This record gives sequence, structure tokens and C-alpha cells, in this order.
Amino acid sequence: MTLPDRDFVAVALARFDALANYQVTLKSTSTGAETVEVRYAYRKPGFVRMDFIRPHGGATLTFNPESGKVKLWPFGIDTFPRLTLSPDNHMIQSPQGHRVDESDIGALLVNVRELQEHGDTQVVGAETIGTHQAAHVIVTCRPGEYVTGVFRYELWFDLSHGLPIKVVSEGESNEPIETVLMENLRIDVPDSQLRPFA
Repeated sequence: MTLPDRDFVAVALARFDALANYQVTLKSTSTGAETVEVRYAYRKPGFVRMDFIRPHGGATLTFNPESGKVKLWPFGIDTFPRLTLSPDNHMIQSPQGHRVDESDIGALLVNVRELQEHGDTQVVGAETIGTHQAAHVIVTCRPGEYVTGVFRYELWFDLSHGLPIKVVSEGESNEPIETVLMENLRIDVPDSQLRPFA
């Protein structure tokens, strides 16, 4: 399969800018840490809902960009207790230091774009990820320059909607930091089908 000649990162950023919301199941693996699986929902201008499948199955976390606060229900939404936290609270950051208010695809793509500006981009070719045809792209930073501690991103952009469906981040010594699979991605979900964000 021949890939179109394009900047897949720029296309993905434009696609993200045009969408109103999305839902996806995220599976994150990293060395020495338990696999994290989350039903993730995002609505502009930055509302986030994360329903944890594992670990902490049943826990729900929401972020409201208007209040700047995170609400955490350890045992499921609308159950007691409910905690109100700042997004920089270490208790709710990932092992890689990801914050809920910077967890969306757009934030990832901004980091990738910044890395592109300080390095090289290679389009490897077309590959199949699950049932999706994807463009495999590698963005590598020049030595000594980092974006949020990442030296290299490998991304697979779905050729039908242009957004990433798999991302691998690595450090300067090619040590893996995190692998994220994005499954069942739905874009511009009708409001009636979106889980509530509060």
C-alpha cells in the first residue's frame, strides 16, 4: 500500500482541532508498572472523564477546565467518598508523570510537533494495527534536546481518520518509556451517547 505524501502529525493536529469530542479505550504499558486500561472521554474545551478498568477497576476521575479541578470517585461515580484535587496532585498522576489536564490526544500531538521541530521525522510505511490501516511514523529528537523527557516517538496514524491509534515513547538510550494503544476510538460522539463529565 502506498502512503500519501503528507505530514501525518500536522494532519492529526488539524483533525484534533476540528473535532468536538472523542471516546477511546486506552491501554498503557510501561516497564516495571502494571498495565493501565481506561475508558477515556474528552470534550472541548478540555473536559476529561476516565473510567478505570484496571488497576483501580470502577474508579472514575473527571477534570473540569472551568474550575481547574479534578474529582475522583475511588469506588465509582456518585459513590462516597468523592475527592476534589488539583491536576498536579501526585496521587492522580501516571507513573510517567502524565496529568489528567494534559492527557488528551491534542496535548500528545503538541509534544510530538515540538519534538519534530528539534529533530527528524521518518515515514516508515503502512502497517496494520488491529483492524486498522495505519501510517507508521518515527519522530526522533536531536541529541541533548528533549520534549517532556521523550527522545523518540513512534506513532501509528489511522489512515481513515488521521489520529494516532498507537504511540510508543522512548528515552535517549532507546529505553521504552510507555506504549499506548487506543482502541474503539469514536470521534464526535452525539451528546446523548457521551458519559457525563460531572
